[in-house]
Amino acid sequence: MREEVTLRLCMPKDIESVLEVWRLAGSTPSITDTVEDLISVINSNAALLLVAESEGSVAASVIAAFDGWRGNIYRLAVHPDHQRKGIARRLVLEAEEWLRGEGAKRVGAVVEKDHPWAIGFWQSAGFVLEPMDLRYVKSL
Repeated sequence: MREEVTLRLCMPKDIESVLEVWRLAGSTPSITDTVEDLISVINSNAALLLVAESEGSVAASVIAAFDGWRGNIYRLAVHPDHQRKGIARRLVLEAEEWLRGEGAKRVGAVVEKDHPWAIGFWQSAGFVLEPMDLRYVKSL
């Protein structure tokens, strides 16, 4: 069942709600899950932070970023009360459209490996697992 939501750019007033959606959706906390870091995303020309709003509240969010070479999708999260209603799919399509407009020819999605329910979603959205890749990170 598709839920009526409005997709729009995240505003500073939404950030606490976005962080709460991430927490409730089961995202693993990161050093960059701060108001300040998300304000940087909002202010960046190389990234897009979208929210899905339902009845005046943030129901979901996604980050898309383009580094001039490839596009990436991060932190797709839907509040548990709004899951399985087509919101994630709409956010991904909007993120892909923005990335395409920025010049991306390829897009990757960062997905937590202990979220097996996400695998089917990403496959149904046309993404394929690249078994050769590992992701290394380092806090600075």
